[in-house]
Amino acid sequence: MSDLKSYISRRRIEDPEFDEGFEEGFQALKIGVLLRQAREASGMTQAEMAERLHTKKSAISRIENHAEDIRLSTLEKFASALGHSLEVRLR
Repeated sequence: MSDLKSYISRRRIEDPEFDEGFEEGFQALKIGVLLRQAREASGMTQAEMAERLHTKKSAISRIENHAEDIRLSTLEKFASALGHSLEVRLR
């Protein structure tokens, strides 16, 4: 187990407050990382993405780094600007 995984496991056991919000925060982080990776894979900068979405570069940074409250409509616009579509699944 990596040091990070070991640390997270230990914190989740020892700190109920940390554990309580972990999954939700982790999912938001993953969404932001996926958006950044998709943008970078397309060869687009944050400034170029901002121009396509008619917003500021700081807004793109905020989306990629703090995706915990991102709207579905924003995700759809982001995906569309990259030439992708958005798929939402419940499992």
